[in-house]
Formats: sequence, structure tokens, C-alpha cells
Amino acid sequence: MTNLSSITSGSLFSDFRSVLGLILVLLILQSCGIARVGSDRSASSTQPSTTSTTGRMLQSGVASWYGPNFNGKATANGEVFNMNDFTAAHRTLPFNTIVEVQNMDNGQSVTVRINDRGPYVDDRIIDLSRRAAREIDMENTGTANVQIILLEEGDRPVSAGRVTNQETFTIQLASYNTETEAMDFAGRTSGTRVEEVQISGRSVFRVYYGIYDTASDARDDQRRLARQGLDGFIKQAEN
Repeated sequence: MTNLSSITSGSLFSDFRSVLGLILVLLILQSCGIARVGSDRSASSTQPSTTSTTGRMLQSGVASWYGPNFNGKATANGEVFNMNDFTAAHRTLPFNTIVEVQNMDNGQSVTVRINDRGPYVDDRIIDLSRRAAREIDMENTGTANVQIILLEEGDRPVSAGRVTNQETFTIQLASYNTETEAMDFAGRTSGTRVEEVQISGRSVFRVYYGIYDTASDARDDQRRLARQGLDGFIKQAEN
């Protein structure tokens, strides 16, 4: 007679071994692949990620790059320049704007974040970090013909028209943590406007007066406002 209890216990033992084997296989697969995807790459060694893509062509012209002579110095937005980051300088694009720079000489492209101002040599339109220049194979040539494509807007919206290198200037009269305070000040001062600016992830509300083609054009109005008791300073309107 067949022993039913021995059959049952044997089946259970066999099932247990099958389940245990399956678990071991899954653990091995996880350790070999899933757990190691994208491991330990520092932020400075990766191109900026984007959350939205517009793909709008902003500008075309000559790009250059800068590196050792500026490495470790402050950028125009207050960061410390690292020539091994994927960053760039542009005269007018808002800080933290993310763009794709396409090298029209060889078809290569790189994604960078705007955190500085420049270049101020000839008619060059963008100054890449050394790392970004290396990515599109222009480190040795020094310059390249490029197109700048908008990927993600930064501190402020990018103008709907074509971007240029023509800087404009304004007079900043005040800055407040709340829009109500800024609007109250502007309401008492004719010719002013209020703009919201992102600084370190928080909003501040600045009160500006006028738009000028050069800083010297703004100086007369700055002096006139000072005589009225309004102490302001001239700054680039794009900052």
C-alpha cells in the first residue's frame, strides 16, 4: 500500500525547493543588473536633465570656451565656476536656462545650463565650459559654428523673439519678499514695474525703473531718482 503521508511530505519538500530556487535566481538577477544601473556618477560629470522640451532655435553663430583661467572664480549668478561642469555663459539668456548647443561643423551636440555672462569677444554668442567644449569636439579648435536650441526655461521666460547679444540695462530701486510690498512701493513711484525673480529656489519681487541700451544711458535717470530720495543701482536687465 502506498504511504500517503510520505507522498505528501515529498511533494511539499519538492515545492519548497522550487520556490527557494526561484528566489535565489531573482536575487542573482537583481545583484547583477538592476541595483547597479546608473551608479555613482557625480552631478558635475553629467549633462543637465530637462523636464520639458520646446526645441525652439534661439540663435546661431560662433561659440568659444573658457576654463583654467576662470576655474574656481565666481560666475555672474554667484556660483563657483567649475570648468568640468556642463555650463555656459551667455549675454542675455536668463540664468538656469537649459539649452542644447549643436556644433554645425561636425553634427555633435551638448546640453548646458546658463550660469554666467559673456562672451565679450567679437560676435561670439556663447562661451562653453571646457567640459562642454570637449563634448562637441571643439576644445582644440577653440571655436565652432553652433546653433542654440531651447530645452528648458530658467529663472524667467525666454523672449518669444530671436535671442540676441544686445544687453539692456535697468535701475533697480527695491527688492521685497512679497508681491504686496513691491506693488505698494511701485504704486508710489511713477514709471516703475515689478518683476518676480527666482533666487535659490524662492521668489523675490524687485522694483525696476526704465530700460536702457547701455549703462551710461541709465546714469542720468539714476541721478535724477537719487535727488528724489530713491537710491537705486544700474544692473543688466537680463540678470
